[in-house]
Amino acid sequence: MIPITRLYVGQEEADAAAEAVLSGWLSVGPRAAKFEELVAEQVGAKHAVAVNSATTGLHLALAALGIGAGDEVICPSFTFIATPNSIRYTGATPVFAEIDERTYNIDPAHVEKLITPRTRAIMPASQIGLPADLHALREIAREHGLHLVEDAAPAYGATIDGVRLGTISDITVFSFDARKILTTGEGGVVTTDDSEVAAKLKALRAHAASISTLTRHTSTAVIAESYDEVGFNYKMTDIQAAVGVVQLGKLDHVVKTRRSLAARYDELLAGNGSLVLPHEPAGFGHVYQSYLVRLTDHARIDVMNAMAQRGVATRRITACHLEPVYHAGDATPSLPVTEAVAADHILLPHFVGLTDEEQDEVVAALNAATA
Repeated sequence: MIPITRLYVGQEEADAAAEAVLSGWLSVGPRAAKFEELVAEQVGAKHAVAVNSATTGLHLALAALGIGAGDEVICPSFTFIATPNSIRYTGATPVFAEIDERTYNIDPAHVEKLITPRTRAIMPASQIGLPADLHALREIAREHGLHLVEDAAPAYGATIDGVRLGTISDITVFSFDARKILTTGEGGVVTTDDSEVAAKLKALRAHAASISTLTRHTSTAVIAESYDEVGFNYKMTDIQAAVGVVQLGKLDHVVKTRRSLAARYDELLAGNGSLVLPHEPAGFGHVYQSYLVRLTDHARIDVMNAMAQRGVATRRITACHLEPVYHAGDATPSLPVTEAVAADHILLPHFVGLTDEEQDEVVAALNAATA
């Protein structure tokens, strides 16, 4: 079976994890601090806060901004379920917006139509590694006094006009789980240029303690922490961070390789008239966490089954507003572009280490299934 992804980790990551284990410091500590420092430097942000997942990072971001019950946050439906879930965790209501039919990212024009007096934030998802139209969204957010909290889970290293994601939005959240551009197994990081927000994020991820565990355990004096509000246990371990430090050094190679694989897919699939291939707008740097194609005249389930029978794995992205947890009967919003894309797309195997022979077999399987 050619999998949808394959981990790009090796002895260097194993050695770093072992060193962390043998150090005697396993929870959030010096390696997490180093990881945060390197992420901030790499994306150009003033602050980076390591957490145990991008989902909890999104929740923390909204909580740090004081968003809660009675508030609304606009987000796409064509995204992983974690995006609206993180809004629900705060007690706020996710309001689903339409997507652009070429980029599959949230449509700024539709976002503006959904703004109400209850709207507090816009949460775009930089889908499958392609940045959302953040400049347009930022202007809308500024005009209406809203926060821009970006779910960039699959887009670490992606760029707009040469600027890496991590500073364009008010708060940006990246994922480092096993399928993402870089991995710590599970984990995430939140970046921001707002020092007050960063301090709030660091406190809330550790039960809102007034003093960090690292500070207390490395102090030569007795320090008693206090708890002024309800926080969470969303810390990244030093073992994960040790792996992450190694992974950060591989970013340029990973992005270059993924883009090269995508270009090869583009070339190999150009003659298949039953497919719509990915679109990368001018000035946008796609990192291709996934390679998405749309089917113009075949049933997706038939294509996926035919490819599976040839040993090729495929995946899909859901339309969250149609999932039972968010479906609201007659009140469910009509999002025709989202629904069409959700029904006719598939994700192909795409990862560092995918060989030419494997990629050729993926293409052969797809061409045969759509002949």
